[in-house]
Amino acid sequence: MNQPLAYIHPGAKIARNVVVEPFTTIHNNVEIGSGTWIGSNVTIMEGARIGENCRIFPGSVISAIPQDLKFEGEDSLVVIGNNVTIRECVTINRGTKAHGKTEIGDNVLIMATVHIAHDCIIKNDVILVNGVLLAGHVTVGEYAIIGGLAGIHQFIHIGAHAMVSGGSLVRKDVPPFTKAAKEPLSYVGINSIGLRRRGFKSEKIREIQDIYRILYQRKNNNSQAVGIIEAEYEATPERDLILQFIRNSQRGIMKGYTSNL
Repeated sequence: MNQPLAYIHPGAKIARNVVVEPFTTIHNNVEIGSGTWIGSNVTIMEGARIGENCRIFPGSVISAIPQDLKFEGEDSLVVIGNNVTIRECVTINRGTKAHGKTEIGDNVLIMATVHIAHDCIIKNDVILVNGVLLAGHVTVGEYAIIGGLAGIHQFIHIGAHAMVSGGSLVRKDVPPFTKAAKEPLSYVGINSIGLRRRGFKSEKIREIQDIYRILYQRKNNNSQAVGIIEAEYEATPERDLILQFIRNSQRGIMKGYTSNL
């Protein structure tokens, strides 16, 4: 880690076997776990907490202050888990007093030029493809994949195992296990390929498909669909996750796809 061409503030807490490449700047009040590699020309600002075995590629800026006019200089954090890959020119802003931190889970892949704004929560095993833009207070569930150049409105929730197509404008919540595409963003099926890759059995995938048929393909409103699903399907983790997501949605969930032809 002894790199004479990097600047590391003496107040930073960095594990012994961290590699810091030339021309990187690490500010005060930063903690970095063992096995992490930090490429050249990276800037890690105050409030960063970076886990073990992460890789941060050149040009990234971690824990800059929020781009939020309500921010008043309060102490806040960016908390990054273990085994996270952050590719070139990613920006991750620290939190505000609303949540106090921006959170990135374990085993997350953040591709080049992604922006993650203040107070976002990215759960484990998420993939954010090149150029994704997350506004403030966005939550992304486990194993979700967001396609390149997608723009996510503030306070949006994207459910676990969901897949959002590239170039999408996401203005409504995306329920778990679904695929989201078209404009305006709409339900286009469940993420069956992703679920199979993660070990979901065929009968479980059929259960999820049947639940979403009630929600999106039988002309029920959301309240009617929730009542039918609760009455007709035994409680399972997947059923309950879907129902909880719908009930807790503040912005409303995306609509089903309808053709204008």
